[in-house]
Amino acid sequence: MPSKRHIFSISGPVHLTVVDWTNPDHRRSILASLVQGVYRLERDRLGKRHGPKALAPPWWDSFHFRIRTNGVLTDVDGSIIGAVYEYYKHPASAPNVPRYVIAFRGMIKKLSTILRDLKSGVWYAVNELQRSSHFQRAMHAVQELVAFAGAPNVWLAGHSLGSAIALVVGKNMVKMGCFLNAYLFNPPFVGLPIELIKDEKLKQEIRYASTVVKAGVAIAVKGGDHQQHSEPFAALSHWFPQLFVNQDDPFCAEYVGYFQNRVDMKQSGVEKIERIAGKSSISSLLSSALAGGDSEALHLLPSAYLTINKGSTPGFRRAHGIHQWWDPSFRCESMQYRHHLY
Repeated sequence: MPSKRHIFSISGPVHLTVVDWTNPDHRRSILASLVQGVYRLERDRLGKRHGPKALAPPWWDSFHFRIRTNGVLTDVDGSIIGAVYEYYKHPASAPNVPRYVIAFRGMIKKLSTILRDLKSGVWYAVNELQRSSHFQRAMHAVQELVAFAGAPNVWLAGHSLGSAIALVVGKNMVKMGCFLNAYLFNPPFVGLPIELIKDEKLKQEIRYASTVVKAGVAIAVKGGDHQQHSEPFAALSHWFPQLFVNQDDPFCAEYVGYFQNRVDMKQSGVEKIERIAGKSSISSLLSSALAGGDSEALHLLPSAYLTINKGSTPGFRRAHGIHQWWDPSFRCESMQYRHHLY
């Protein structure tokens, strides 16, 4: 029987509903709540709130989760960047219920926290997230848990910078043969937010020109060997992370255009150009040209389930916030994309 659990507002529970893990809306709401739990953990730490004064526990307790022993992930400065949750009422045959969830928060606007967060964000933007201490701790925790519990029992979740970390961790695990369910809320797209342009014709023309330029740079950087460089990217085509983006959020809206561009390029008969350009960004290509190595952009994917918040969310805070993803008035459009060309 499904159990009654709280669905939350920004500050706490607002009403009761029946939770059904086979319902994708319920899964989205619960995973977003677990990410919010990590935000609250760090804010509790900063506010020195402990025991009954802590604000974080309801965000996981209400859904039969607990934090695993030694499951709070901290960076070198002591800030909490993630948590390993365990579902403690997991039936043996329950469908769509994770045994463990590793969730990562995004940036927090506190001086003692944001400096290291910003450093990780910069590493992500220049395609070098593996140098970030955030990522290194996350990768170690995920590998350790997968070795213990098995890949089917481990889910990833994150918001903003946390979703970037979860995305790159997930991509690395796929290349090791482990396909983890991933719920990525407002994942940052490295590039210009062309999707925010209202003129559809102008938007398509800019995106087409950008694709041609990237393809040209890719050929210049790799020579004629772009097919060999596509093999690691092609290995990701069977992994379908869940991407949740807001059409008004400048940080993640371009994922909408990124996937739609494939459709448009194919319909125009120039899919070979997109095939060359689709795995790289200008920044990743320049980084490859200067430092050597692969030019695969960390934020790009061959396949994904894309969910777009189509509701009106004026203001950056609302469009980029985690809170929208458990809003009962949520209005969305969902698509599955898979690249068959690599």
